Formats: sequence, C-alpha cells, structure tokens
Amino acid sequence: MNERIQVMNATYTNMSCQELLDAAVSRVKTQDPATIIFLNVDVVMKLEKDAYLARIVEEAEYVLADGMPLIWISKLLHRGLKEKVSGSDFVPLLCERAAKENISLFLVGGAEGVAAAAVKQLAQRYPGIRVVGTDSPPMGFEKDPKEIERLNEHIREAAPDVVIACLGCPKQEKYLYENRDQLGAALYVCAGATIDFLAGNVKRAPLWMRKCGLEWFYRFLQEPKRLFKRYFVDDMQAIGLVIRYWHQRHEER
Repeated sequence: MNERIQVMNATYTNMSCQELLDAAVSRVKTQDPATIIFLNVDVVMKLEKDAYLARIVEEAEYVLADGMPLIWISKLLHRGLKEKVSGSDFVPLLCERAAKENISLFLVGGAEGVAAAAVKQLAQRYPGIRVVGTDSPPMGFEKDPKEIERLNEHIREAAPDVVIACLGCPKQEKYLYENRDQLGAALYVCAGATIDFLAGNVKRAPLWMRKCGLEWFYRFLQEPKRLFKRYFVDDMQAIGLVIRYWHQRHEER
C-alpha cells in the first residue's frame, strides 16, 4: 500500500523516484492500470479553483511533488515528503527501463514534429526502445468528440503498455481521466513539457539549480514573456495558501 501524505490541498504518494519507477514497471507487468500525476506549485494553485481537477488528482494512483518548494512546504507543515519527483526526471528513467524490459510506449502531445524528434533522440539514447506510436492532437481537441475518438482509436490500435501524455495541465489529466478505460494501456503518465525536453527543443536547468529549487527561474529565463504571469503573478498566491494551511496545521496541533 502506498503511503499518502496530505500537504495543503493535495494528497501525495510518498515515494522516491526509484520507488515510483519500480511500482510503475510492476503495474505494467501485472496489467494493473495506474495514472501518475506530477504536481508543481502552478498545479497546486489550479486545484484551489478547479474542483474537477482536484477530484482527478485525488483519485490518481500516484501523485508526486514536482518542485522543491513543495518539499520545503511539506517539511514546514511537518508532513515531510521523501523527495522531489518530476515528470522530466521520471520519464527518461522509465524509457531506459522500458528499453531493457521490452515495454512499449506511446507519446501524446507536442507541436508538429516534436514527437518524431523525441522518438529519434530516445532511439539513440536507449537502443531497443519500442515507441509504438505518437500523436500531436490539434489545439482544442479536448472539445471535439470526433477528435478525441480519433486519438483514442489511434492509441488502441497501437496497443502500448504505457501512454505518456504531454498536453499540459489540466488538459492531460482530464483527457486521461475521462478516456483511460478506452485506451487499453497499463500505465498513464501526465508529463507536461517533458516531450520538448526529450526532443531536445528545450534545455533543462543544470542539476544544481534543480536541487536548489531554481528550475522554474531557468525556465523563466528561456521563455520570459510566456511564463512571467505564471511565476510572478499566479504562483505568488501560493504564499497566502501556505500561510493558511500553516495556521490550520498549528491549530490542529
């Protein structure tokens, strides 16, 4: 049984990245379906306003803290999580393991051509990896039942063991939640921008910045216009959220 720990408005699976990897592979081998969701501060703020997304997160088999600020907050609230586990760290490890254990993958998301570039990079890094299909659904596909069914059929025909959805939050979480039972895979991973990292289109922050909780700042420097509001307006509201839950925790104690 996975230990779940409540930190503010979400319940996290208290696992290391290696433990999550072992659990994920076990799910594939036993054909016991599971969804993995990674929460960063931005998603935590979305949970405050999106009750449907909050329900999806609560029902997911694995929910990990993607960001050092969430690890620090968990310790501040005396609910210490083991470690930061991000999709962009986990997915390459999963791909490496998949290549060794003949586990098939299907990539969803990315702009036109990004998935193909990701597959090329993966084939070079992990000889023998089986990516049985990719799909880059158009903007707004989630509002088009015909497009959703087209995507579902594409995945079903490919019959992958693992579906890695890189559609952004909350689109990827809602799509998998509503369609998982129709896809036939064993493992579903909500991986955000990971496909761009896999393709080599976007560089990850140096390891020291990731460990210090500065990966967000590195990403901001790469795309300042797109990410300014997210990091310096929306995510700043998390400070008030932390204070609220800290007082609540203090009163409980």
